[in-house]
Amino acid sequence: MGNAVELEVGDRTVRLSNPEKVYFPERGLTKLDVAQYYLAVGEGVLRGLRDRPTTLERYPDGVDGESFFQKRAPKYLPDWIPTAHIAFPSGRSADEMCPTEVAAVLWAANLGCLTFHPWPVRRADTDRPDELRIDLDPQPGTDYGDAVAAAHQLHELLDGLGLRGWPKTSGGRGLHVFVPIEPRWTFTEVRRCAIAIGRELEQRMPGRVTTKWWKEERGERIFVDYNQTARDRTIASAYSVRPRPHAPVSAPLRWEELDSAEPRDFDIVTMPARYAELGDVHHDMDERRFELDPVLELAERHERDHGLGDMPYPPDYPKMPGEPKRVQPSRAKREE
Repeated sequence: MGNAVELEVGDRTVRLSNPEKVYFPERGLTKLDVAQYYLAVGEGVLRGLRDRPTTLERYPDGVDGESFFQKRAPKYLPDWIPTAHIAFPSGRSADEMCPTEVAAVLWAANLGCLTFHPWPVRRADTDRPDELRIDLDPQPGTDYGDAVAAAHQLHELLDGLGLRGWPKTSGGRGLHVFVPIEPRWTFTEVRRCAIAIGRELEQRMPGRVTTKWWKEERGERIFVDYNQTARDRTIASAYSVRPRPHAPVSAPLRWEELDSAEPRDFDIVTMPARYAELGDVHHDMDERRFELDPVLELAERHERDHGLGDMPYPPDYPKMPGEPKRVQPSRAKREE
C-alpha cells in the first residue's frame, strides 16, 4: 500500500496512512486522491460543516468494500477537534465530532470517510436547527431534469415567502436546497415547514411532485423528502464525495446554472478546477438568516382550510403527537 504521507493543512500536519489504497476502482482513484480533493476544496467543505455535529460515512476499503455510518466521535479523536452532545429520537445520546478547521476533514478522510453528514444545528445549540433543508428526490421514471423543474418552482415559492435558498446537486440525480434560518424553532417546527413547502409544490406541479411517504404512492414524480428535516436525519454536505463508481461530489450551484449543469460532471477530479476558478459559490450563505413565520402560517392555512395535518415519521421513530397512522396503505387495506 505504500508508506504513510503527511499533509500540511493550515497549522496542522495530518498523517495519511496507505495513501495508494484504491478507493474508486473504476477510475483508479486512491485515498490520497480523495484527501487531495478535500484539501483543494477545504474552505468550501468546512463552510458546510463548521461547528456542526457530523456523522461520518466511512468506506475503509473503498466503494466496493463494506461501509458504515459513524455517529459517535471516533476513538483517538484529536483534542483539537471539538464534539457536541446530541440526543436521538430513541432517547439515546452521543458525542459527535464538530469540524472547525480543514484539518479535521482530512483527519476523517484518513479513516475512509467519503461523505460528511452534518446536522442542521451548531454545537452551541443542538436542539434548534439553523438550516431548513429541502430534498428533491427523483423517483423511478424521473431524472435530474425533473428535479430542476421542481427546483425552479421552489425558487419562486421561497422568494414569495421571503426566503432565499441555496441549491446543490445531491451527487446523484437529485437536488438539495438549503435555507439559512434563525435558530429559534424546534426540529418539529422546521419539519412542519418542510411539509408545508412540499405540499405547496404539489399544488403548483400536480402529477409531477409528491410528498407521499409510502413509495407505492409516489409514482413517477419528484419526492419532497420532508423527513430529512426530522431529528437525526442528515443530508450530505456541500462538496462531499459520494460513494458511486465515478466518484461524484455534491456540487453547490448558482440558480442560473441548474438547467445547464450535468451532475456527472462534478467529481473529485473536476471540482478542484471549478473551485479554483469560481471559489465556493455559496460562500456568503451564512451572511443572513431568515424567519420561518411565513412558512408556519402557510402550514396553519393548510390545516385550517384543507385539514392537512402531520405526516408519517420514519419507521424507527417513536410515535409522535398528532402523527397519522403509520401503516403502508396497501397493508392497511388488507387489514380492513
